[in-house]
Amino acid sequence: MKTNYQEIIKIISDLDIKNYHQNRNYADGSITKISPYISRGIISTKFVLESLKKKNANLNLIGKFLQELAWRDYWQIVWQKKNINVDLKHVQKNVVNFGVPKNILTRSTGINIIDKALDDLFSFGYIHNHLRMYIASIVCNIGKCHWHIPAKWFYYHLIDGDWGSNALSWQWVCGTNSSKKYIANQENINKFFHDKQKNTFLDKSYNDLSNCKIPNILADVKQPNLKTEIPHGNHKPIDKEKPILIYNYYNIDPLWRKNLNANRILLLEPSIFEEYPISEKVFKTFLKLSKNIKGLKIIKSEFESFTKDYSNSKIYYKEHPLNTHYKGICDQRDWMFKNHSFYPSFYKFWNASKNEIGL
Repeated sequence: MKTNYQEIIKIISDLDIKNYHQNRNYADGSITKISPYISRGIISTKFVLESLKKKNANLNLIGKFLQELAWRDYWQIVWQKKNINVDLKHVQKNVVNFGVPKNILTRSTGINIIDKALDDLFSFGYIHNHLRMYIASIVCNIGKCHWHIPAKWFYYHLIDGDWGSNALSWQWVCGTNSSKKYIANQENINKFFHDKQKNTFLDKSYNDLSNCKIPNILADVKQPNLKTEIPHGNHKPIDKEKPILIYNYYNIDPLWRKNLNANRILLLEPSIFEEYPISEKVFKTFLKLSKNIKGLKIIKSEFESFTKDYSNSKIYYKEHPLNTHYKGICDQRDWMFKNHSFYPSFYKFWNASKNEIGL
């Protein structure tokens, strides 16, 4: 994965998404892998849109890709307005277990494509979006686990972890944030990931899977051990005469107030990482990406504890659902649309906003 800012910008400028709407669900489809950069706030959905406009892209022909960008903003808006750590619209049905099936954790489900995907998740922190849906469906709808603990486990391993997108996607799959549960069978996996495997616990009709008992291979459920080791920071001196810009796990934008002569602080709050832990591999990737910000000082502290020594300093931060306890001057993030009001469904949001870009 590229972590240098100029290389990231080149990835955005070189995007080829003309076939995205046709093949994005296939293993070898036109996926972009730009989500880690959006999730960490290095670039925004608006930045991607503006880059496409500069290339004179026909937005009508790439509407599906633009919808996927808009989904990311929409999940953030929902996270702003709702408690997404509980079943959002409906209570999850047929819950038997709270945890993650052991054979998911050990990558031994017997389904070739899924076990390889889990290997990739643990090794690289990234897997195809369609595979994410398959795994959530297996865990929640076939294994009958409540979504919250598995979603936390998944987020822990993702280099593009965004709790809004992750939690609400798991809720969409298990039916707490949608009208019905999402279920995929072995035939579907074989089709989109070019396999020919048979005789797995998913090798059944959709009707049979919707009404099946928990397969033995998913019956043993474990509690994943999710803890984050936070580095102590670099303890560089802070100039009390300068304003302070607060960066965090969701904002490491190198261009944010770039010309302001300020202390630039990457604030690592233990309480945030206790509630939303990430793996060592994910943390290291995050820190590599943060090096694009010149003069960045890393501080391990809660916001209130850190800022009490700088009560006379101007403090700036970017809006985010995990920043509601911050105090200071709040900059809005770069939303894709001027309209970032809450709507009860994505398509109501999309239909109310898409005319802004001529769709």
